[in-house]
Parts: sequence; C-alpha cells; structure tokens
Amino acid sequence: MEPLFVGIDVAKDELAIHIHPTAEAFGVPYDEAGLARLLARLHELAPMLIVCEATGGYEIPLAAALASAGLPLAIVNPRQVRDLARALGQLAKTDTVDAKLIALFAEKVRPPAQPLADETARRLGELVTRRRQLLEILAGESNRRPLVRDRTVRRRLDAHIAWLRREIRDLETDLGSTIRGSAAWRETDDLLRSVPGVGPITSASLIAELPELGQLGRRQIAALAGLAPINRDSGQWRGRRCIGGGRRVVRSALYMATVVAVRYNPVLAAFYARLRAAGRPSKVALTASMRKLLTILNAMLRDRRSWQPA
Repeated sequence: MEPLFVGIDVAKDELAIHIHPTAEAFGVPYDEAGLARLLARLHELAPMLIVCEATGGYEIPLAAALASAGLPLAIVNPRQVRDLARALGQLAKTDTVDAKLIALFAEKVRPPAQPLADETARRLGELVTRRRQLLEILAGESNRRPLVRDRTVRRRLDAHIAWLRREIRDLETDLGSTIRGSAAWRETDDLLRSVPGVGPITSASLIAELPELGQLGRRQIAALAGLAPINRDSGQWRGRRCIGGGRRVVRSALYMATVVAVRYNPVLAAFYARLRAAGRPSKVALTASMRKLLTILNAMLRDRRSWQPA
C-alpha cells in the first residue's frame, strides 16, 4: 500500500487533519474526546509520518497524546511550510488549507520523527524561555526609564524593573536546581562549565535548546546552531559566506560565551587573535570563534571529558 502522511493544523479549540495522498480531511475538537477520536482514526490508518507546526505550546497536548500512542510525529518550523506554500503559489491560508500543505510537506520533505521531551526537559526549556522573555522586557523598561519625566511613572518603572530583576534571579536559581537535580544533566553541566567562558546560563541554554550536542558531527552541529557558513555563488561570481538559520537562541548563548572566551580562554583567545592578525573583520573572527567553541563543546560531550587547555 502507498504510505500515508498526515498533516495537522493546530488551533486553540480545534484540529484540522488532512491525509495525503488519499485527500481525506476532517476536524476534531481539541479536547480529550477529540484527541481520542483522532488517535483511533490514526491507528486505523497507520501513517508513515504525522507532522504539525510548532505553535508556541498549543501543540504539546497533541504531541503528548501521539507519543503515548506510539505514533510517529515531527514538529516543524511554520516558516518551512509557508515557504512550500509560496513555492506552490498557494496564497490562501485557512486551517483546512494549512493541514493539506503540512501533509504535502510531510510527504516531500519527510522530517525525522522526534521523541517527545519528558516533563523535566520541558520544564527546563520553559525556564530558559521565560528568563529570555523577562530579559527582553527588562531591556525595554530600562531603555524607557531615561525618557520618563513624571515622578509617579518613574517610580512605577523603578518598581517594575526591581521586580523583573528579582524574578530573573529566582528563575536562574530554579534553572540551577533543575539541572543539578538530574544526574545526567549535572555531569553535562560540569563538563560545559569547565570551559573558560561558559557560565551557568550558557550551559543551561545548551542543555535545554541543543540536546543533540555531543551526538552529531562538527558540521552537523554547526548547521543545527546556524553557524555553518552558507555559500552564495553563481557562475563565475563568488559571494561572501555568511551564517543563517538554525537555532537563534543557541547562537545567542554561544555569542555571549564567546565574547568572554576570546578574552579569558587561552585557546579561543589565540584563535581569535590569529584571525584578526590575518586581516579578518572582528565579526567574522568572532563568528569563527563561536563555531570553534561549539566544536570543542561537541567533542567534549561526545568523549565525556572535561576542558583541557593543551
């Protein structure tokens, strides 16, 4: 029989489902009864792959139900599906159309099915995300404060800024206790933090956002983090290589770690200085240093050995 691919468009109250290539389409309420009906139908179909988009957390109950039922699920970036839609000239956007496009994406791209993270891993990811959100709010409030002249408004801004700083400190404490509460994460955290320049927040971000670290080759892990140079050549023309894509959160964490490492880590400092002496711009040298730091961390976790400067 021809393999079946299922696309699911996730909304707050309803799921739109499309089966490719049979073109069967239906919807179910996004509740326990609707999920039970969906699981029963999917068990009958036995699809090769089920795909849904990441929707900021709405997809988690669906993913948990499919994982517990042993069904193959891949959660993909919505931008990838929209790129396919634009390539096909599909400008309309409805739940039914999106489900059809997701099913087609599943058949054409076949992203690998992913195991669902356990509750502790989800908690760690949410803590890292919440800290990042609060830092963005704190930066905005701090930038607004010098522009405020009214004393009452300024007092309220000061109180909000103080609260944000306390909340960020509490989140960082929770991050540390969550990581130290897991034997596997504790060992990984110790290995990562043995590298000069890698602090507790960078380590937590890598553990939460890049669980593949130590399991892939250096080129694969660089591409996953968005640090692999991308060629831009056409005919005789040779464009400037640049980075892009990948996981922005991981790249941001590595950037802050590398800024410190090129000053205090002897290996990275020498590497950065050598690139600068060869005439490389500072941003190019720093990006290359980020990639080298990621390669070092990947090898350390692969071999389960701590930092060795020589």
